[in-house]
Amino acid sequence: MSRKPVPAQAGERARLEILFDKPQLLGRLFGEYDRNLVAIENRLGVYIAARGNKIQIEGIAEQAGRAREVLTGLYNRLVQGQELDTGAVEAVIAMSAEPVLDGIIRADVSQPPAVMIRTRKKTIVPRSNTQIRYMEALASADIIFALGPAGTGKTYLAVAQAVQMLIQGQVDRLILSRPAVEAGERLGFLPGDMKEKVDPYLRPLYDALYDMLPAEQVERRITSGEIEIAPLAFMRGRTLGDAFIILDEAQNTTTAQMKMFLTRFGMNSRMVVCGDPRQVDLPGPGVSGLADAVNRLEGVEGMATIRFNAADVVRHPIVGRIVEAYEGPDA
Repeated sequence: MSRKPVPAQAGERARLEILFDKPQLLGRLFGEYDRNLVAIENRLGVYIAARGNKIQIEGIAEQAGRAREVLTGLYNRLVQGQELDTGAVEAVIAMSAEPVLDGIIRADVSQPPAVMIRTRKKTIVPRSNTQIRYMEALASADIIFALGPAGTGKTYLAVAQAVQMLIQGQVDRLILSRPAVEAGERLGFLPGDMKEKVDPYLRPLYDALYDMLPAEQVERRITSGEIEIAPLAFMRGRTLGDAFIILDEAQNTTTAQMKMFLTRFGMNSRMVVCGDPRQVDLPGPGVSGLADAVNRLEGVEGMATIRFNAADVVRHPIVGRIVEAYEGPDA
């Protein structure tokens, strides 16, 4: 395999080598038509050449070092039985540049992450340093506020943690909710019974569930009541014990609704409140219940607040660039 070198900026250049001991994994490491290697070359401005189970990386010393870390990290994930897709490759490249500990050291992307979530259908690993902190909070805090733009994994990871705790018997049921607020459109009259009227608002929660569990298990658990998906209004007057409770699109709650929801918390429960404070669709003026709750409760014992920004977007890379273009790099 050989491709035209990618131009790099001026600076001290280096040529590094990696020798992999499992050649049978290299096809998956390189990707179809070497797309993973091309992505690393384009993102880091290096040139990669492979001969058998040996890879040579040439470019600016720092970028070549990052490319070596990325390739080693991706290879180690394959050794552990994890799958690589475009999102995983982009995430490891991005994480290789993220400072931690106030910029003193960088996250070690050459090793698979220590924190992961296992469900019936897949094992989920973090794709940014913020996701690492979020997954750690999901495993330990009682109430977690997850704030940030779409595509950062706020709801998806919360559902994954909820499913893991359900199948391990740590909770008896999952309760997934969101306010039924129209996002700028006027939907008019919706036909059908109550379930048919509110299901369109709850579809993202269903999608995440079907990604974690076989379809027949999702349907069976919904029928038995182990999994409940309902609009926020249905939470009033209840105490939710032995449950994992997720509120999605929480920026569209009023202050009164948010207080009502948070006070549903019961014994042996965990609660995750997800939302983007910059995407409030509430009609008329007023403070979002999410923003108000974070202002009041941040720092309270047993609660954690995780803030994502555009750099944490783990959908197609262009989604992160769209978010940054609309809301700035600190969105």
